Amino acid sequence: MDVDVVVIGAGQAGLSAAYFLSQRGFRPHTDFVVLDGNDGPGGAWRHRWPSLTLGGAHGIHPLPGLGLDPAPTDSTRPSSAVVAEYFSSYEDTFDLPIIRPAAVHAVREAGDGRLLVDSDEGTWRTRTLVNATGTWTRPFWPRYPGMADFTGRQLHTADYRSAEDFAGQHVVVVGGGHSAVQHLLEIARVTSTTWVTRRPPAWRSGPFDQQAGRDAVQRVADRVAVGERPESVVSVTGLAMTPSVEAARASGVLERLPMFDRVTADGVAWDDGRTVRADVILWATGFRHALDHLAPMQLRNARGGITMDGTMVADDPRIHLLGYGPSASTIGATRAARTAVRDLREYLGRPAALS
Repeated sequence: MDVDVVVIGAGQAGLSAAYFLSQRGFRPHTDFVVLDGNDGPGGAWRHRWPSLTLGGAHGIHPLPGLGLDPAPTDSTRPSSAVVAEYFSSYEDTFDLPIIRPAAVHAVREAGDGRLLVDSDEGTWRTRTLVNATGTWTRPFWPRYPGMADFTGRQLHTADYRSAEDFAGQHVVVVGGGHSAVQHLLEIARVTSTTWVTRRPPAWRSGPFDQQAGRDAVQRVADRVAVGERPESVVSVTGLAMTPSVEAARASGVLERLPMFDRVTADGVAWDDGRTVRADVILWATGFRHALDHLAPMQLRNARGGITMDGTMVADDPRIHLLGYGPSASTIGATRAARTAVRDLREYLGRPAALS
């Protein structure tokens, strides 16, 4: 099966890329396909915990060409359901060539300048690749002494479903990002919590305006342009000081402790002698980019990063990464996808200006 472009992933970035491809003269199924590992629309959103409502979710933005209704601030429905419905409607509206479930296991050289994409639905031979696999399938679990000895329950944000699951238990929440704060706000309503982070929380007061956004994007872009690993989103944008967060801080829910040194059978402990008993440790420690299938292409440098030129891998103009570096946000997906398709057209000898 030969095409000009294979898009891997049908989340925000992948659908945006598919939209621009279809709008710029690439024929669905003939010129490009989208391989999605999920068994239905929604990308990573379909796996979010049920209590995360659309109104409470951080950073949902519309896909190009079709608005999101209702507006995020007006909805109390679970984000997993609403976004899955929205993505499904989007795929149908623009007749996008989504093939699923089609998990991709490897991308490798074909030997003639093309790439081979091995998936559950067969092997595709392509001239170029847009990788938009995100991070949800690669939850990051740090390693601390004693983790195997803990007699309570340990879970990651990827496994979280409801605060009610922890009623009557003391929960230690580990992590300094948006998910950790959301978990704490929910869980503190039904039981006691302890918050632990490696670094002091990076609170942000006031609006995150356009200039702040540009500065954040540039900071990440500068890192990946020289092959460094991207920074976490929170380290760049900070944690928003919403009214609910302010109330939680006033009540003591968001008082944090520095990172513990080890896990014990019944909790966590610090070398200074302090201990906290725990029934549950919730690791809200983020995710890593799902790029294992690209390992045969040897894109990473000795520091573990990938040197980027915009969305393009600097050493391989056939490959574009969406959701890596400055495009790792829903608001950045549209811009990044437009840029990637523009560059792919030029590489493939189909130049045309993109608006």
